[in-house]
Amino acid sequence: MENNHEKLLVMQDIYKAFDGTAVLKGISLEVNCGEVVAIIGPSGSGKSTLLRCATMLETVDAGTIRYLDKTMVTIGADGKAKYSDKKQLKEIRLCFGLVFQNFNLFPHFSVMQNITEAPIRVLGQSKQDAEANARNLLAKMGLSEKEDAYPCQLSGGQQQRISIARALALNPKILFFDEPTSALDPELIGEILKVIRDLAAEKMTMVVVTHEMTFARDVADRVIFMDEGVIVEQGVAADIIKNPQSERTRAFLRRVE
Repeated sequence: MENNHEKLLVMQDIYKAFDGTAVLKGISLEVNCGEVVAIIGPSGSGKSTLLRCATMLETVDAGTIRYLDKTMVTIGADGKAKYSDKKQLKEIRLCFGLVFQNFNLFPHFSVMQNITEAPIRVLGQSKQDAEANARNLLAKMGLSEKEDAYPCQLSGGQQQRISIARALALNPKILFFDEPTSALDPELIGEILKVIRDLAAEKMTMVVVTHEMTFARDVADRVIFMDEGVIVEQGVAADIIKNPQSERTRAFLRRVE
C-alpha cells in the first residue's frame, strides 16, 4: 500500500516551446499518492500543455519527469530531454489515465466496448473479466443501463462519465483531467464534479485542470495557479482561492468570480 506522502509524480524544471514560443518555462511540480491537485489559470497559461507533457502526448524540450521509481525523461549529456526506452515508457503509461474535455470516445464502439477495449488489448484481461470490471465501473457512474448504447445516444455528461470509467478500467495510479466540464451544458457539470468528488473520497490521486473555482476550493488538497508558463502561486486549496498572496492570482480570481 502506497503511503500518502510518497511522491507519485515529480516534474522538475520542465520547458516546452512551440515554433519558438515558450509555453512552459521551468515548471516544477510534485504530486503525492492520494492527493488531489487542481490547476487553475487563464487560457494560454500552459495548463493543458503541462498535462500533455506529463502524459506523453507532447514531448518536453528539457526537464525531468518521474512516476514513483520510474524515470520517463531526464536531461541528456547535450542538455536536452532524453526519454527512457520503449519498455520503460510502456510501463509508465500504465501509471496514468487521462480524461479529455471532449470525451474522445470511439463513436463506432458501444459503451461496453469503449471501456473494455484497452484492458483486453493492453492488460491482456479476458473479455469476461474486462466486462465484469466495466459493469462495476458503470454502476459507480450511475450508468448501468447504458452498456449497449453508443456515444451518439448519450448526453455530454453521460459521455464524460463513460470517459472516466474507461480511464479507470486500466487501474491507473493517477488520473489527469483536462477541463473535464468545459464542453458540458451548465446543468450537466454537477454530475461530473460529483464523480470526481467521489473519487477524491476514495483517495484516488488526481490532477485536475479546471475553471470551476468552488470545486477547486472544496475538493482539491492543493491549488496551483499558472500564468504565462510559470507557476505563480500554489498552496492549500482554500487559502489560494480565498486569500491569494500574489496580485496576479487575485486579479484572475476577481475575473472568474
